[in-house]
Amino acid sequence: MEPKPHNVQRTVHPAATPDIESGISESQKVDPILAKVVSLHLDGRLVDALKELRQAISSHSREPSLLSAAGRLLCELHEYPQAAEVYSQLLKLQPQHRTAEFNRAVCLAKMERWQDASTGFEICIRANPAQLEAQLGLGTCLLRLEQPAKAFQAFGQYLEHHPKHEEALFGSAVALQQMGRAKEARSVYARILAANPASQESLINLTELSLSEHEYQEVQKHAQALLELDSTALEALEALAAASFATSDFAAAIEYCERLLRIKPDHFETWYNLGVAHQKLSNFKRASEAYAFAAQSRPDSVDAQVSLGIVLHKLGDLSTARTAYQRAVELNPKHPGALWNLGLVLEQMGEKGQAEVLYSMLPPDDPESAEATFRVGYLRLLRGDFRGGVEAFSACLGKKPGWLEAQLNLGIAAWKAGELAAAREAFQAVLAARANSLDALRGLAALSLAEGDQTEAFRLHRQLIDSGERSPEVYYNCGLICHNRGEVRDATLMYREALKIDPNFAEALLNLGHALMYVGAKDEARACWRRAISLRPELARGYFDSDNNGAA
Repeated sequence: MEPKPHNVQRTVHPAATPDIESGISESQKVDPILAKVVSLHLDGRLVDALKELRQAISSHSREPSLLSAAGRLLCELHEYPQAAEVYSQLLKLQPQHRTAEFNRAVCLAKMERWQDASTGFEICIRANPAQLEAQLGLGTCLLRLEQPAKAFQAFGQYLEHHPKHEEALFGSAVALQQMGRAKEARSVYARILAANPASQESLINLTELSLSEHEYQEVQKHAQALLELDSTALEALEALAAASFATSDFAAAIEYCERLLRIKPDHFETWYNLGVAHQKLSNFKRASEAYAFAAQSRPDSVDAQVSLGIVLHKLGDLSTARTAYQRAVELNPKHPGALWNLGLVLEQMGEKGQAEVLYSMLPPDDPESAEATFRVGYLRLLRGDFRGGVEAFSACLGKKPGWLEAQLNLGIAAWKAGELAAAREAFQAVLAARANSLDALRGLAALSLAEGDQTEAFRLHRQLIDSGERSPEVYYNCGLICHNRGEVRDATLMYREALKIDPNFAEALLNLGHALMYVGAKDEARACWRRAISLRPELARGYFDSDNNGAA
């Protein structure tokens, strides 16, 4: 189970919100106060200017010009919540104030209260359709509210009067991009870049658009242009890394990930993706180092722990791989990758019982579940739980019908469990799907021997030989069948074939001796027996009970 690179979250850059409009009015009563405030403002003493205004407002609370000036200063100080409240007070005092509604809407947009801000801009437009800046603000809010069609219309209203305005063009391009009208969006971004080649937002969005459409040459083009403007542009490097993964250029992916890490040394996704790239190139040591940094950056990441375990497993570091997998299981006891891989490493370390438990814990609907159930069946076969093996391999076939390896092992388990009819059915099912399956033929041949059907057993063993099987056991079994049928010379030939393959096959030597003695080749027979007994002394026990031992 190999990991895939993590996607780095990126968003399409929206249009900017409009600026606050100045609405300071004149009143003879407060002119000296405003004059002092303006003087302080000109000197850059915004906090002192605001303090003067607040003192004046406490005395002249119903003077709109003071509230308007306070709102403007609060905006310049980026105190948008307070500025919005001041403009709300101003609107209660003077509902038709020239700029209060617009400026309040701008403050709400700065606070990312997009719905409230859009309502404010709509009020401005209804009151004065010629207030084009409100159309610009409305378009931006509608983009944020994921209403690109309405946003496009708002930007269009502005562009009718200012067709070259960059922010309005950019907003309309974003709206087109959100509506899936990629070709038109590209055209608008191109217009912006023709007039302003340094428009980084346009290059960023073009890069993202190209990436989403799998146009990797375009990604390269726009991302490189962005890097020429800003060599540390994260959006460009992330897009280039993503494109490199998509085109399987893992060496390039490593380069871009390393550049990203020089800018953001603790970025989890980049460390993880660097690990993926090294792993794809079989640089398992480097991959393990990258995954370890990713896990350190985000200790609760199951993916990082599982991937770290996988590459350590490949490096043969079973103990540390086990620790990584166990940490992943602690984080998510139901994570299929963690359970599966921990089971594999435990099985390799000889802890087969615990491995079987872990395999059994995989969720039934997980893609690896059938494979895990197969491993359960295999481990049961190893420990002699043949009926348990039948149950597991049957479950495999329930999850993955037509899986021939499971069908074959079901036959073996059923045979060992004494369920010969079920075993035969399983082996025949394999042969029906794969007529040249030597494993299924072996199973059927062994079953025929076990059932005492010598004729069928011999036919199947001959079919194995004709199909290319050259194991000593097949020739030995053919020899036994021929011997039992009284075809001693044929039996001799078969035993000799078995011994060509395995000269130390003691049983074949013993029975060849009997066959040779029967046909009168006593010296060779005795030589075969001597050799057999030297290899397996326990075979001597039946020597004196044989009617064909050469005693005279």
